[in-house]
Amino acid sequence: MKFFVDTADIGEIRELAAAGVVDGVTTNPSLIAKAGRPIREVIKEICEAIKGPVSAEVTATEFGGMVAEGEQLAGIAPNVAIKVPSTWDGFRACRALSESGLKVNVTLCFSANQALLAAKAGAGYISPFVGRLDDIGLDGMEVVREIRAMYNNDESFNTEILASSIRTPLHVTQAAMAGADIATVPPGVLRSLSNHPLTERGLASFLADWGRSGQAIL
Repeated sequence: MKFFVDTADIGEIRELAAAGVVDGVTTNPSLIAKAGRPIREVIKEICEAIKGPVSAEVTATEFGGMVAEGEQLAGIAPNVAIKVPSTWDGFRACRALSESGLKVNVTLCFSANQALLAAKAGAGYISPFVGRLDDIGLDGMEVVREIRAMYNNDESFNTEILASSIRTPLHVTQAAMAGADIATVPPGVLRSLSNHPLTERGLASFLADWGRSGQAIL
């Protein structure tokens, strides 16, 4: 499973990319607003720091506006993926943009049926929001499993499942086991994947023994 980092903070992106764990980046209007800089400037800088796809989201809600904004965003860099919502106009825009050769990420997906429409519309990625489904008492990972099963049943689909709204390390494990192709993860959650108390305890023990040995490697 690939990792995308869900942020518009260029410092975080560069640091995580240097560790070799980032395959792409996802942003949204909220993350761009938090960055406090013009969207074109932010997306261009991220695209220069990351070789993989960088999702930039339209803010228009009707078909024509989505296509126009998508084309503008795609012009920033060749690795931009256009994010459109899982609405009827969003699926229409997905079809138009994908047919023009652009990569499209259909976002705000909360059902397998929405994912089915996205794949039919030629989406490069579908983004089921796992955490938000959990918030209302549903099983977000079950939706990922349903999407995986449906996509496996139709060899014509080339849409990758991008598990989104990931809140915890457990979500990451579950997404990988459910068959997600990608998980987009906040920087803090991505870093926390390395944490385990037994690792820390073992390291402390090794270092204590090494200190008593009086040796040095350098």
